[in-house]
Amino acid sequence: MSSSPLPSSSGPSSPRPSGPALSGVSGTGTGPTAVRPTAAGSGAARSAAAHSATAGSEVPDEAVTPLIRGIAVLRRLTEADGAAGLSGLERATGLTRSAVDRITATLARMGYVRLDGRDAVLAPRLMELGNAYLAALRLPRVLDPHADALADELDESVSLAVRDRDGIRFIHQATRRRAMSLSFRIGDLLPAERTAPGALFASEWTEEEWTRWRERRAADPEDRGFPAVPARSRPYGARSDDSAFPAAQRPTVGNDFEQRAAEAGRAGWALDDQLIEPGLVAVSMPVREAGRIACVVNVVSHTSRHDAAGLRNVLLPRLRAAVAEMERALERDALEARGAPDGAVALDAPDARGLGVASGRSGIPANPGSVRTATTPSGLADWSGASEQELGREFVESLARGLTVITAFGEGRGELSLTAVARATGLDRATAHRALTTLEHLGYVTTHDEVFRLTPRVLGLGFPPLSRVSLPEIAAPYLAELSQRLHDSVSLAVPVGDAIQYTGHVSTRGVLSVHVTVGTRVPAYATSLGRAILADLPEARALEALTGGAADTDSRAAAMTPERFRAELDRVRETGYALVEGELEQGLRSIAVPLRDRDGRTVAAVNVAMHNSRRTAEACVDDVLPELRATAARIEADLRTAGRFLRVRPT
Repeated sequence: MSSSPLPSSSGPSSPRPSGPALSGVSGTGTGPTAVRPTAAGSGAARSAAAHSATAGSEVPDEAVTPLIRGIAVLRRLTEADGAAGLSGLERATGLTRSAVDRITATLARMGYVRLDGRDAVLAPRLMELGNAYLAALRLPRVLDPHADALADELDESVSLAVRDRDGIRFIHQATRRRAMSLSFRIGDLLPAERTAPGALFASEWTEEEWTRWRERRAADPEDRGFPAVPARSRPYGARSDDSAFPAAQRPTVGNDFEQRAAEAGRAGWALDDQLIEPGLVAVSMPVREAGRIACVVNVVSHTSRHDAAGLRNVLLPRLRAAVAEMERALERDALEARGAPDGAVALDAPDARGLGVASGRSGIPANPGSVRTATTPSGLADWSGASEQELGREFVESLARGLTVITAFGEGRGELSLTAVARATGLDRATAHRALTTLEHLGYVTTHDEVFRLTPRVLGLGFPPLSRVSLPEIAAPYLAELSQRLHDSVSLAVPVGDAIQYTGHVSTRGVLSVHVTVGTRVPAYATSLGRAILADLPEARALEALTGGAADTDSRAAAMTPERFRAELDRVRETGYALVEGELEQGLRSIAVPLRDRDGRTVAAVNVAMHNSRRTAEACVDDVLPELRATAARIEADLRTAGRFLRVRPT
């Protein structure tokens, strides 16, 4: 993947002129050293041109070169499924190694990537960029519950899609758990002609937009610029009449798109009959607001359940009813927003760098208490100053500032003036204007009547690979860091009925250490992890775990009476931690704290375990607990970011 060109928001661009990489971008600005000149057709040259909102457009004089290069690195990491070697990034982008090192060091400082040896790995905090777009869009907040209810009613996967030039991106999915189920990643770019939603969006295209689509099709006959879908060279669904054509003349997917778009516009719905891959069928309807398509609802199935005609006949009436209710919900929301007094709309304050937490070189937040928001105008300057002092020349301030501008948008802040962006980020107007000009050139921002809006392309900055991150994956680097710092074993567990299941574990190196197999289940009431979780439940439900698990443990744990257990849970609620002696076996001491999601519900717990000869109970509270709580806070921060618009898998 790293050798392919970065796709534009509308797929591959037209052929690139020859010249040095990032042609038109001055190398005299601050930030990473200039790109090495490369031959025409190199990855960097194609990437730079593909970034432009308009193929072949000149880079504005005010564009921020380090921001262009930083975004190129993020796109390459996204294409590489979230991780790539630094040398690979150097080759893929055409940047010098020193430039790649400085960019990744800055992104790590922001918490957007984690540096793992010679590799750069996307971190969940990067999702705050995509979250800013989704929050500003407003559609997920209003329509996601309706899409989820429709999926439950139909027992099929339901998605919401938005247009991205001549492609589409899904912004929400409610999937069914089956052995064979569909789940595109949120934010993946798909060619419009390969989807049912695309035909509906195309029914509103202008002739200029159709011309751009035809040019893109001619420039990329295989859809190689859309990694999320197979190449389009295969015939339609292996139809019997395809064999009558020589291979070079067989119809390819999307050749009838203009006809399908016209039919979709007349009918008000569209079908996907195995356009993306064999066996996949879908039916779509548009959700309109103010007479225009705001998004498209897409119901997806498999030919083992429905053929395309059957899907249409069975599901279309219920889909129509659901779409009508979605449109009413959007109308009600718009009326409420217009009727709200000034300042009454609740705003999710941006992080003011998107930088709520300072991070170390590893990309793991170094000081979870140093949170600052955009309500402090000097916050970004203070953070930038501290970052520059720590990293020196390795810190690229203009890159950090440019990405911060994206986080200025959000709930209730879908459209912002230059002054509003500057105020939200703490940047001066000139700096904010240069960042917005660069983002507009790259296609991440649009402007009309001096008001700026984010585009769906923002979702292409790391959101697709991170959209499937699980809680154990979020916690893993933090558990490893804590174990290394304390030289003790660390575990993560989630509740499963009356038990807990270990979903993460890091052991220490030593003759005597605690080893737990991931996947192991033990009674919740007898462990520190379980008690930290049970303390969040209503008392009656927590006591059920005692009676349900007592028979599965030895006599020491089984001797726990309901009265003692109730008192123990009260202590956990009061202190915020659980300390257990003899957990699982004699001589084992552990201390645990809960992990809470965005809604404050305890969804898991993390503990530190050791032989009781290593530390007294008092030492656990005095020395281990602060470190454990800091680690939990870092995991929770990432969990809140990742779980804002997605359901994070617990295992």
